Amino acid sequence: MASGSPTVSREARESAPETPEAAANLQVFCKLCLSEQPSTATTGLQSCKCIYCTACLQQYVQLAIMEGGGAPITCPDMACRKTGVLLDSEIAALAAAGQVELYLRLKFERGVKLDPSKAWCPVLECQAVCNVEQSTEGHPAAVPCPTCHTVFCSGCRGPWQDGHTCPERQAMMTPSHQSRTRSDSDSDMPIKQCPMCGIYIERNQGCAQMLCKSCKHTFCWYCLQNLDGDIFLRHYDKGPCRNKLGHSRASVMWNRTQVVGILVGVSIIVLVTSPLLLLASPCILCCVCKPCKGDKKKKKNKSKKDLSQSDTSTS
Repeated sequence: MASGSPTVSREARESAPETPEAAANLQVFCKLCLSEQPSTATTGLQSCKCIYCTACLQQYVQLAIMEGGGAPITCPDMACRKTGVLLDSEIAALAAAGQVELYLRLKFERGVKLDPSKAWCPVLECQAVCNVEQSTEGHPAAVPCPTCHTVFCSGCRGPWQDGHTCPERQAMMTPSHQSRTRSDSDSDMPIKQCPMCGIYIERNQGCAQMLCKSCKHTFCWYCLQNLDGDIFLRHYDKGPCRNKLGHSRASVMWNRTQVVGILVGVSIIVLVTSPLLLLASPCILCCVCKPCKGDKKKKKNKSKKDLSQSDTSTS
């Protein structure tokens, strides 16, 4: 895919218009519809300076609002060097008023979900945003609602009582047969929530290693376990998710071989260059040490002045 800079046709570059009328007829290549459009029918993004035809951007923004869940709407060009993000004013100019209102609401709800210091009041008639005080050692805390004065648990959103224990936390500590059966049946559901940000994700088929486009969290589709540090995909070698990755054994081994090759290559480069750096470090330190240079220059200048003064005194 082309880079983030706008593409102008060859005829337009050769003509090099100077008048406003000629500049209005300048043809710009749109990387969405793959056609040349007059500059008057195009829109440029402020963050990355990419230019697309207005009709394509309108369709792109409308689709991003419906499927993005309030996530930032980025530049359509996947190869955009600046990874531009559309401003709210640009979205308002490209989408209808109802869609803009929906996007702002989803954006606000997403911000509350991603903010650990915020929580929605569980009372349906209230739905106020409450401040959550982070407790020590990861234990749930009591959250008072400033609107309806309901006190609820920050973990399970249930009513808070003295000695309260979250049912979800208790189930995680002592899983029962019923919970395991429910988790096994839930693993076949086509739509699930990201365990990190809570956004809904749909999976039709393919790899079971999921990457949330909202918070960039990597997890297993079946058990929702964190896979951010599992570069070798060892999670699918044992346990209930064994052989459920969705790829052949040969492709998994090839992926591991590539990862090992990259790590070995980086380590070899470090081992080869480290002795050279150790040998060259005194020279580098001497070259970089500017105060030493300044002291030497001052001593030389002082010695020259002393010599000149002695010459004048003898004469």
